[in-house]
Amino acid sequence: MALETRLDLKLAQKLVLTPQLQQAIKLLQLPQLELTQAINQELAENPFLEEVQEEEVQAKENEKMEETEENTQDDLPLPLERLMSFRVDEYFEERSSDGRDLGYFNPGIESQPSFEQFLSTSSTLYDHLQWQLRLLSVDDKIKEIAEVVIGNLDDNGYLRLTDEELSRISNSSVDDVRRAVRVVQELDPPGVGARDLRECLLIQIRALGLGNTLVEKIVMNNLHDLEKRNYNAIARKYNSPIEDVMMAVEIISGLDPKPARNFSSQEINYIVPDVFVIKTDDGYQITLNNEGIPRLRINSYYRRLLNKKDLSKEEKKFLRERYRSADWLLKSLDQRNKTIYKVTESILKFQREFFDKGPQYVKPLNLRDVAEDINMHESTISRVTLNKYLACSHGIFSFRFFFSSALKGENGSVSSTVVKEMIKKIIDEEDPRKPYSDQKIADMLKEKNIKIARRTVAKYREEMRIPSHTHRRRVDI
Repeated sequence: MALETRLDLKLAQKLVLTPQLQQAIKLLQLPQLELTQAINQELAENPFLEEVQEEEVQAKENEKMEETEENTQDDLPLPLERLMSFRVDEYFEERSSDGRDLGYFNPGIESQPSFEQFLSTSSTLYDHLQWQLRLLSVDDKIKEIAEVVIGNLDDNGYLRLTDEELSRISNSSVDDVRRAVRVVQELDPPGVGARDLRECLLIQIRALGLGNTLVEKIVMNNLHDLEKRNYNAIARKYNSPIEDVMMAVEIISGLDPKPARNFSSQEINYIVPDVFVIKTDDGYQITLNNEGIPRLRINSYYRRLLNKKDLSKEEKKFLRERYRSADWLLKSLDQRNKTIYKVTESILKFQREFFDKGPQYVKPLNLRDVAEDINMHESTISRVTLNKYLACSHGIFSFRFFFSSALKGENGSVSSTVVKEMIKKIIDEEDPRKPYSDQKIADMLKEKNIKIARRTVAKYREEMRIPSHTHRRRVDI
C-alpha cells in the first residue's frame, strides 16, 4: 500500500471547553480547603479582585456603639449596688483603661503570647538516630557509613538497599557496610535498620533477651502459620504445649512491625465539612461552610481605570482580560454555592429518614436520581459530591455515603450501606473462637430475606478492612 499526503475536509461536532468553563468545572469539584487555596492564588494574580474586609466594618460599628454607650454612662450616677461591690482591682483596671500609666501595678506582660509560640516540632527519625550515633564510641569511618545507612531508611525504619548498593554509595567495603548496619540496628527504636519484617521482629526479640527461645523459632520459621493462626501446627512442630505457643504469640503480637511509626513526619489532615444540616423546629436548615474562604469583590479603582482613555491598546487588552476573569470567577463561585445547596437539598429530600433516625435508615440512591430531581447532568452531580463532606447531628459523612446500590430485602430494596452495617454487627457479635465464614454470613442475611452472594460479603468486608474468619479466630490458652 503506497503512502500519500492529501487534504480532506471533514465535518464533525465536538464539545470545546473554554478556559472559563474549565475553571468553573474545576471550582465545582474542589473541597473547601483547596477552594481557599485557589481563591488566594487568584487574589495574588488578578488586580481586579480584592477581599471584603467585613471585620474592619464590624469593628468600626462596634467602636461607635461603645463610644455612645460610654458617653451616656458617664452622665449617669453610679447605682448604690455597684458602689458597695466596687473592688480595688476594678478601680485600677478602669484607671488604666483610659490611657493613664499605672506602671507600678503592671505585671510586666503587655499581651498574652500567641498560641503558635507554644508549638514545638517533633524529632525526626534521622535526628533521633544521629543523636545516638554521636554518643557511640565507634570508628569515624563506620560512623560515616552509618550516617549513609540512616539517610536511606524509609518512613517505617526499614533499610531497602543492599550491602553492595550501600558500598557503592559510601565508597567503602562490604564488610564495613555490614558493620555499620549492625551499629544502626542496635539503636533505638528496636527493629530499625531491618531489611524485612522477619529481621525487624528478630532484632526486637533479641533486644528483649529472648534469643534461642520458642518466640525466636516461630518468627524465624513459622510466620506463615502465625499469619494463618495455625497454632496447633506450631505446637506439633516444636513438641510444645499449646499454652507455651500462645504465650509466645502474645509476645510477638506486642512487637512493632513498623518501628519508626512514632517519628512519622506526615501531617494529620482533619476533615472540614462543606455543608451543615441543622435540625430546627421548622425542619432542617442547610448552611454552607464559608469559614476561611475569602469573600471577593471587584476593585473599584481598577474598574475606574478600565474606563480611562489615555491607556495604550495593550494596557486596555490586559485590563479587559483581567476584568472578565475576575467577573467570571465571582459568577462561578456563586454558581458553585447554588449547586452544592441544591444537591444537599435533594439528598435531604431522598434521605429524610437518615437525618431523622440515623445511618441504619439510609436508602438506596444513585446520582441519576438527584440529577433528575434538580434538572442537572449526572456528571455535574458527580463533581459536586467528590471529596466533599456533610455535617449533621449524626456526625460528618462524605456526600458519596448517601449514594449506594440497592439489594433485595424483606421490606423491599435495602441500601448496600445498611447491609455493610449488618455484616459488621454480625462479626462484632460472633464467637471469636468460631468466627463466621463469608458463606455463613451470606446465609444469615438470606434468613432476613437479603439476597447477597458470598463474594459480595467478602467485598464489603474488605472495604470495611475486616480480616477473614481465619484471621479473626482466637484460641484460648
